[in-house]
Amino acid sequence: MTEQKVTITNEMGMHARAAAQFVSFAYKYDSNISLIIDDKVANAKSILNLIMLGLKKGNEITVRVEGGNEQQVLEDIVNYIANMRD
Repeated sequence: MTEQKVTITNEMGMHARAAAQFVSFAYKYDSNISLIIDDKVANAKSILNLIMLGLKKGNEITVRVEGGNEQQVLEDIVNYIANMRD
């Protein structure tokens, strides 16, 4: 298991469209990917889980990856979130 913090920079946060695009991106990986904020943990491959986090611009979240090639998957996911734009 590996983790890294990243800040949401997208002006509109992770709203429905952004969450749907992110889920499609996350599905490329076989690893278990979770997004964590405060005490809430969401499966990154579930649009409903992501929307329920209510992620807004400026939120710092933790990305957790478990499975094969963890470090590369973590870097890809963190880079995607850091550069997410509407």
